[in-house]
Amino acid sequence: MTEKIIRFNNVHICTESFGDIRNPTILLIMGATASMIWWEEEFCNRLSNQGFHVIRYDNRDVGKSITYEYGHPQYTFEDLADDAIQVLDAYKVDKAHIVGMSMGGIITQIVALKHPSSVLTISLVMTSNYDTSLPKKNRKVTEAFEKISIDNWQDKEKVIEYVIDRSKVLAGPKHPFNEEKIRKLAGEDFKRTTKLQSMENHQYVKGWGSYLSRTHEINVPTQVIHGTKDPVVPYEHGAYLSKIIPNAVLVTLDGAGHELHYNDWEEIINAISKHAVSS
Repeated sequence: MTEKIIRFNNVHICTESFGDIRNPTILLIMGATASMIWWEEEFCNRLSNQGFHVIRYDNRDVGKSITYEYGHPQYTFEDLADDAIQVLDAYKVDKAHIVGMSMGGIITQIVALKHPSSVLTISLVMTSNYDTSLPKKNRKVTEAFEKISIDNWQDKEKVIEYVIDRSKVLAGPKHPFNEEKIRKLAGEDFKRTTKLQSMENHQYVKGWGSYLSRTHEINVPTQVIHGTKDPVVPYEHGAYLSKIIPNAVLVTLDGAGHELHYNDWEEIINAISKHAVSS
């Protein structure tokens, strides 16, 4: 694993890579408020061991990447999509397999529409184009999130408990909730993140509407991976993406929530690898 900070247009993005750069590249884009470490190191190594060069990175406002004043992100979703291409350029990668989780899946859709020549395949994990016909997230989820708050971002234990409480809401019923792992990752995030509260800026980012209304125009090999018990982005969203994107393949994770649970890793890694090799 090698860390590289890339810089462009007064922006800096923290990246890490795994495996041989001569192998085909898989670029992993994480979801809202989550740094790249939520693509866990073992996950990245196992994916790399399938014969890939794997890159993960911190989106703006998380981890070691550039942060902005809370409530005022000075960027759009289009900028986040362009960041993905800047990361590939920094590694001298012309084309890559792009895998996006949740908000990362929104970014991935925009990359596929705006920069198709840089894309070999895409995998859309627990994400949506938020068509107005689709069901909203479970009301209990909204109510649960409203009750979870934090008053001191400098207090490590409070931050960790905040992340654990949010993670419990996202979890599906099939697998046991691994509080120890979430605690470890949250603690690592606390240690390495420049400005923790800035991660909440992702809720204020705009600029995806004009692209996601064109999801049906995506013209790269597409795979959709979605859990049947996702409480935030209901399974119908993934099923819908797989229908409107030409020739898209749907991989269903039975009982999975809005998460990359360890018990689903083998199925997810195999699906991503197979999709990349066969396309």
